[in-house]
Amino acid sequence: MLKSRLLIVDDDAGTRLGVRTYLETYGYEIEEVDTIAAAIAKLATEVVDLVLLDYALPDGTALDLLRHLKIQGIELPVIVLTGHGSIELAVTAIKEGAEQFLTKPTELASLAVVVDRAIEHQQNSRRVKATQLRRNGAEDLFSGRSSAIRALERDARAAAECDVPVLIEGETGAGKGMLSRWIHAASLRASESFVDLNCAGLPRDLLESELFGHERGAFTGAVGAKPGLIEAAHRGTMFLDEIGDTDLAIQPKLLKVVEEKRFRRLGDVGERRVDVRFVAATNKSLAALVDEGKFREDLYYRINTFVLRLPPLRHRRDDIPHLAEQLLQQLSREIRRPATTLDPDAVQALVDHSWPGNVRELRNVLERAMLVASSPVIQRVDLRLGPAAGRQAQEKALPAADATLEEVEWQHIQRVLKEEGGSVGKAAQRLGIPRSTLYQRLKVQDARRPSA
Repeated sequence: MLKSRLLIVDDDAGTRLGVRTYLETYGYEIEEVDTIAAAIAKLATEVVDLVLLDYALPDGTALDLLRHLKIQGIELPVIVLTGHGSIELAVTAIKEGAEQFLTKPTELASLAVVVDRAIEHQQNSRRVKATQLRRNGAEDLFSGRSSAIRALERDARAAAECDVPVLIEGETGAGKGMLSRWIHAASLRASESFVDLNCAGLPRDLLESELFGHERGAFTGAVGAKPGLIEAAHRGTMFLDEIGDTDLAIQPKLLKVVEEKRFRRLGDVGERRVDVRFVAATNKSLAALVDEGKFREDLYYRINTFVLRLPPLRHRRDDIPHLAEQLLQQLSREIRRPATTLDPDAVQALVDHSWPGNVRELRNVLERAMLVASSPVIQRVDLRLGPAAGRQAQEKALPAADATLEEVEWQHIQRVLKEEGGSVGKAAQRLGIPRSTLYQRLKVQDARRPSA
């Protein structure tokens, strides 16, 4: 289990020592300061899970710190301790945002229970505010018996057991988001937040604000401080989908938080510390983007510590019947339709289809078929894939019987390049050859073309 970090704010060194010694036996990490100013400085640079706050301090009261936290948009449980408690004071502290108000001397065993419950409540609140973890779908993700999917399952389990950055490569609709959620659910961070952000299509300023948050007055319209998604993912997992589309100007800041777990909100001068595990995904070749100067090389090597490659559905056709059966069962429950099966000819149509949209497309096709089918058995016509489109495409792709080995090889290279959207890096990876070799063969073929 990951340790929670507490901050003790008390000007009595003896009190701090007693509380620290006792709570450390429960596995907590303890930081301590003796003034309001020192607490503000500490919270500006580090993320803690709870504050134990003495009411009367040399430079102010607990109410001063509670109001500061509210203005700064820092959400964390605060337990106020005082030797001069009253009902009026307790009510005021709770209104200002305190989680609990306890009088001294406090029994340490009771304090430990209150701390534990406050942290648990904070974790639940963080999960509600963040993108929620959807545990269903893992069964579909690893459905099938192909060697590719078995290798993926083995590597995914290894990724879940460690805490390094993970890069998931795969085509659109292949299940990158589902795999990232599975990794989080199987990791030590499973009880914490899973926060995801699609980097594609967001302008630089909006993406930066969403990731890192901002201070009041950081830009026009910033009327208050706002924590970013990275703070919401504290102690959990941050999933950056389509990271290849991240603006070049933001990439250095992203590198810093991935590498050092430190960042700055927009408009803030002080750094903050956060404990986040990063999982990134892309449907592009980041290596090719690095070559083109569109992605930082240092960020690329930092996020690809552990690489998982999701095979497209067309590369594991033997898994399609079993996967389709599981998706039908799941859809039956979700849209409240009677159990449905597939006619053998419909199964063959699914196997023959090229599936450019991968598992997402398969799910959509099956859902539509369930809605339009006139019987509990889905027919080929219900799938609306076109008359044997996939099989005809396969037949057209076959080389002529009198083709030379060199011609067959070139046709195969062209087909793989087309399927990978022209990405030389991905095509070389599938062909099992170095990128430089593929570039050389492309150059040779280009030189052989008759000039206009």
